[in-house]
Amino acid sequence: MKRKQTILIVDDETDFVESLKTVLEKAAYIVHAADDREEAEKMVRAHEPDAIVLGTIMPRGDAFLFHKWMKQTLGFGNLPIMVINAPPDKQLLKGWRMDEGMQMDAEDFLAKPVEPTALVPRIQALLDRSTRKIRVLIVDDHAVVRDGIRSVLSLQRDMQVIGEAINGKEALDKTTKLLPDVVVMDIVMPVMNGLDAAKEICQKCKSAKVLMLTQYDEEENVLASKKVGAVGFIPKAAASSRLLTGIRSVARGDQSWIESLQPR
Repeated sequence: MKRKQTILIVDDETDFVESLKTVLEKAAYIVHAADDREEAEKMVRAHEPDAIVLGTIMPRGDAFLFHKWMKQTLGFGNLPIMVINAPPDKQLLKGWRMDEGMQMDAEDFLAKPVEPTALVPRIQALLDRSTRKIRVLIVDDHAVVRDGIRSVLSLQRDMQVIGEAINGKEALDKTTKLLPDVVVMDIVMPVMNGLDAAKEICQKCKSAKVLMLTQYDEEENVLASKKVGAVGFIPKAAASSRLLTGIRSVARGDQSWIESLQPR
């Protein structure tokens, strides 16, 4: 029997919440609701929802703070969020500020007034996209580094570590066999270094995106990574939050959110 999916509505407008709750329950979802940030955080921990509908709550700015908490909390950072802003005539009092909107990492965004029935297919689309896991291959010659990355990725609902490799040659072989979405690749390794392996992978396995992860972030390595076809470059010192963002961004082809390959 298929598990029912859980939706958390975070909004302090009772009529909107009750209408949306009724519509979602008719569509066979389990629905919980919270009307302030503190309660919403407790609900997330208690019920582990599959998606969040983040509407308007007071004081102004708390919706953004809740969104920020979600994205920074291991285990919840990948939950799909639909942000529903205040109507245009109330946005100065209750809506998202411009600087908050620029930092938003929501999968869907719209403003009130909205018809609850129209949200059902949009919510289902979010859930469908989040169900598929990003397949990741970890490549590093140090077991401690591989174990650390694996531990972080194992906490993410949208990621699956499908294999590990200890050098570039093994990475190439396993990429061909396992077909990962993202290859997290160290640069300095024995047998075949990460740059040579990335070049081979980018030429032979077009579907696999290579994200370079290294402690050496000099301009030379940044330029070399870009030249061989890697689509992201993250210094090891910047992991793990930026690593997670990088993997998700690389997987969905979003160049604006990954670590720049341009020299600094």
